[in-house]
Amino acid sequence: VAAQGVTHFYEVGRGICHQVHSEEANVLPGQTILGSDSHTTHFGWLGAFGAGVGRSEVACLWATGELWLRVPESIQIEVTGELPFGTSSKDFCLKLIGDLGQDGGLYASIEFVGDGISKLSLDSRMVIPNMMAEFGAKNAYLVPDEKVFDYLNERLAKRHLSLVTGHSSLDIRHSALYPDPDAHYIAKHRYDLNALEPMVAKPHRVDSVVPVSEIAGTRVNQAWLGTCTNGRLEDIAAACAVLKGKRVASNTRLLWNPASSEVLLDATKLGHVQTFLEAGGVIGTPGCGPCMGNHQGIPATGEVTISSANRNFQGRMGTRESEIYLASPAVVAASAVMGVIADPREMMA
Repeated sequence: VAAQGVTHFYEVGRGICHQVHSEEANVLPGQTILGSDSHTTHFGWLGAFGAGVGRSEVACLWATGELWLRVPESIQIEVTGELPFGTSSKDFCLKLIGDLGQDGGLYASIEFVGDGISKLSLDSRMVIPNMMAEFGAKNAYLVPDEKVFDYLNERLAKRHLSLVTGHSSLDIRHSALYPDPDAHYIAKHRYDLNALEPMVAKPHRVDSVVPVSEIAGTRVNQAWLGTCTNGRLEDIAAACAVLKGKRVASNTRLLWNPASSEVLLDATKLGHVQTFLEAGGVIGTPGCGPCMGNHQGIPATGEVTISSANRNFQGRMGTRESEIYLASPAVVAASAVMGVIADPREMMA
């Protein structure tokens, strides 16, 4: 790596690439980011064009610095309102994918607008473009605002790069791209966050989505928090709001892989790690964990996992003879305590 002059290389334990690149401000508004991971759509939260491509395509990029892409059509999603108590942007994404199907945005550029987006925290915003890979999207885009610009400037200043690289606050704003007033969309959809409730995706499809109330009581063997979708500080905070003063049910495991070492450190400072451990949880190395069946939580044959990840395909976590339910961190935590899929709102009052 050093011999090739690679500067943005992060060793084992630093975390998931999408989270770490966001923390390091390696991606800026208006940039095009192509990566050999389908969830490169993640960087749309910064107002960048992020898309996943194949390994051979990345090799061509390394060799030439260029790649041909068909320009995707655009779909607009207008989001209004505010998240109700006990819900999250993960619930919104599951609702959207459940309504429109896992190919509802196939090779499209998904554009999120509206006051419902601007009211979300940055951690919550990151979930949305990340999950759009499960919608079939080529990329997903959130309009960058002052929250995003302030975040990037703070991060660049931490790395002492704003002067070195010329990335001033003004430059970042000028690099941002915005939708044209007369832009053409092949479809437009509108969602009111005020009507949202906790949602769960059933095995083995991300679009097999129902309200948590419809499957409450389903036995789970393992509850897992983490991934590039829901492994951030806000996510462990939501889980700990449920776990505080409680214990994980017998015969149920609760695991957490922070999205980055920074998330783990911040969670430690805020007392979330203590709350999690006192509840009987187990903490793994910051990173992807068992998301794609690698390590640190692969389910046994016949086991049921409820996960804050983005995919529940058969065999996704390394065992074909197991089942994966997808949900928000709060639902995952509530299910760990009860030993069955549970509504977190009943435990957060």
